[in-house]
Amino acid sequence: MAWGQNNAPSYSELLSAERPTVVLIGPGGVGKGTIAQRVVQQEPRTWLSRSWTTRAQRPSESGDEYVFVDRATFEQAIENDRFLEWAEFHGNLYGTPRPEPGDDRILLLEIEVQGAEQVVRADRDAVVILIEPPSMEELRERLEGRGDTPEHVATRLGSTAHELAIGRELAHYRVVNHEIDAAVDEILSILRGLR
Repeated sequence: MAWGQNNAPSYSELLSAERPTVVLIGPGGVGKGTIAQRVVQQEPRTWLSRSWTTRAQRPSESGDEYVFVDRATFEQAIENDRFLEWAEFHGNLYGTPRPEPGDDRILLLEIEVQGAEQVVRADRDAVVILIEPPSMEELRERLEGRGDTPEHVATRLGSTAHELAIGRELAHYRVVNHEIDAAVDEILSILRGLR
């Protein structure tokens, strides 16, 4: 079952001109999560939607990065139409919960490219920012540094070119994450322009 069915409010009904939606996308290991957390810390008019996933928590994660659930729980949430978007990626499910109506802060989504495609189809005003790695070698080092297995690193790197190609088609802005503080500053500047 695809999201947006049943009698739940549609994506566009949940959002308004007062609540812009900003979508951060990019390949795994590029720093999306760290950037999103810092943006929210520095810009109080933003709200980061905490995605659900069926993947296992990494040793380097605190547990706040996602709502970690088993597959049955996730599939039940799909049946209950609890997600704005969801996708299966590298054998794991990822989904963005629906926001609460009435919140006028900038909705910040940190999601996979498949999810971004769904959001853009539903909300043509959504602003997509692609976070790119400085190089493939740097991306490999970041993936290895966060504790990913060699197999997972290879799988992630194998899909990076495809993710970046789609991301470049979707993106309104592209930010190369050479250095985390500079990337955050660049995104904060983009957000200021939305208001």
